[in-house]
Amino acid sequence: MVLRLGRALALPIRRRSLVVGVLIAVVVLVCAAATLTLGNLGVPLSQLPSVLTGGGEATDRFVLSRLRGPRLIVAVGVGAALGIAGALFQSVTRNPLGSPDVIGLAAGAGSGAAVAALLLPGVLPVPVGALLGAGLAIGLVALSTGTGLRHPGRLIVAGIGVAAMAQAFTHFVVAVLARDEATSLATYLNGSLTARDWEHAAVIWGALALSLPVLVYLAGPIRLGEMGDEISETLGVPAKSTRTAAILMSVVLSAAAVSVAGPIAFVALTAPQIARRLSGAGGPSLVLSAAVGALLLVCADLVVQQVPVGEGLPVGIVTMGLGGIYLGHLLIREWRKGSL
Repeated sequence: MVLRLGRALALPIRRRSLVVGVLIAVVVLVCAAATLTLGNLGVPLSQLPSVLTGGGEATDRFVLSRLRGPRLIVAVGVGAALGIAGALFQSVTRNPLGSPDVIGLAAGAGSGAAVAALLLPGVLPVPVGALLGAGLAIGLVALSTGTGLRHPGRLIVAGIGVAAMAQAFTHFVVAVLARDEATSLATYLNGSLTARDWEHAAVIWGALALSLPVLVYLAGPIRLGEMGDEISETLGVPAKSTRTAAILMSVVLSAAAVSVAGPIAFVALTAPQIARRLSGAGGPSLVLSAAVGALLLVCADLVVQQVPVGEGLPVGIVTMGLGGIYLGHLLIREWRKGSL
């Protein structure tokens, strides 16, 4: 199947990917409904359509517009952004471990956000600080490897080192330089969706909207790039510029996600892998990766809101626990294949 947008753009769509995407969207909607309706403050399911259209009780409208609605919209947007960022990075590095989590990009964005929020409040916006921190982290990784972003094994080792340094710097800022102001930031640094509002939703969805034209343009070149630089160059796709553009988009989306929800771990690592296995595709699927990322984060947030064992925890702790298990599985698999 080919989706044509006039004469300028034609996007191939696999039937299995389309079916999987529809099923994931349905599950996301079910989880979203559960997020809005479960618990003491939940909007009754029978009243949800009325409340969504501006009717119903004032209490239910308050819960939807101020408490759970913005939190849900931010969760979907952040999950989608992280899923796309991970898919871009894993594609251009041709490495299932090459995600913003593993190579220190998310940790760098967290450091930048901490500096902006605590050391330069009112001077440097938190989203800009997160973007600068992410850019600095990926620059350090590229310099540390000696070969840029081309060698998977060096990339992972350098990324782990940069991530450790970024986290150490963040904790130094929180614990020493801005001790009195750091209480509210502690939860944020673990990745949290608590007290999100429509401004946070506007930031993450604005970043996704602005990134959409570039992502549509990159979809084809990235797919060809999976076959190797020589083949893609032969087919007229500039490998280096495509890789650079994909990495920049990954940095922007990761920084936007970190700026509104903190460094939520492992969604960027796991979502593209799950999407690829569900679709059976050999190359990356940005749309499915976004959908799986949204599903993972909405489900994790549902756990911290409704499951007693996780109630009150930052959502990043839930994703960290699940993602750590998946990371161990990937490391063992790649080691056995000789990729590490």
